Amino acid sequence: MIAPAPRSDNSLLVHGYLDGELDPAHALELEHAITADAALAAERDSTQALRDLIRDRLARERAPAGLRSRIEAAVGLRRTRPRPTWGMLVAASVLVAVMASGTTWLTSHEPRTDAAAEMVVADHLRALMASQPTDVSSSDRHTVKPWFNGRVPQAPKVVDLTREGYPLIGGRIDVIGRMPVPTLVYRHRQHLISLTAVPATGVKWPARRTIAGFNVLDWSDNDVRYWAVSDLGASDLDSFAKAFREAEPDG
Repeated sequence: MIAPAPRSDNSLLVHGYLDGELDPAHALELEHAITADAALAAERDSTQALRDLIRDRLARERAPAGLRSRIEAAVGLRRTRPRPTWGMLVAASVLVAVMASGTTWLTSHEPRTDAAAEMVVADHLRALMASQPTDVSSSDRHTVKPWFNGRVPQAPKVVDLTREGYPLIGGRIDVIGRMPVPTLVYRHRQHLISLTAVPATGVKWPARRTIAGFNVLDWSDNDVRYWAVSDLGASDLDSFAKAFREAEPDG
C-alpha cells in the first residue's frame, strides 16, 4: 500500500487513490484533505474525468497470454521449472527416437555403444529436469553403496572424490538396455556428473564424445563399463574420470 505524502504533495497521490492503491486509513486521510482543499478536489475531478474519457474512447488491450504466470513467478508466488535448453530438447528428441525405433536390447550382452551413449544422456537429462537428480541423497559413500543392494544386480564402486573437487551427492537407478543399472551423481561447482555402471565385455580405453551438448566419457574396468555424462568441459570431465579410476574402492 502507498502511504500519503506531506500535504503539499497530496496531488501526487490522487492517481493512487483513484486506482484503489491506498490502504483504508490513508485513503480516508486523503479524502479529508480533498474536502478541505479545493485545488486538490479539482485535481481529483480532472483526473477522474481523464480516466473516464480514456476508458470510454479507447478499447482495452488484452494482456498477453502467460503474463499472469510470469508475474507470479517473478514475485515468488509460483515456482516454475527451468525452461529446457536446446540441448535438453535435442536430448529428449533423441530419447523419443530411440524408444520409438524398436531397437532390440539383449540384457545378457553389453548394449550397442552409440545407443547406450544416447540412453545415458537421456537419463542424465531426465535427472536434471526432475525435482532432484538422485533417488538417495548423501555424500557418505557408506550410505549410497548399500542403498543399491537388492535394487541392481551388483552395487557399484563408490569413492569419495571431495578432495579432488568432485563431491558425491547421491545415487539413483537408471535403465540401460532394459537393465536397471546404478548411477552415481557427483558435483563439480554448479555442474552435475552422472556416472552410470553397466556390465561390460572386454576392455575399453576411455573414449569421449558429445551428444546434444553434453560431454560423454566411457571406459571399462573389471568387467564394468562406466559412462560419465555432464555439461562440464571436456578437460574437467577427463579429470573426474581419472580421479575416479585411480581412487581406491570402498570396503
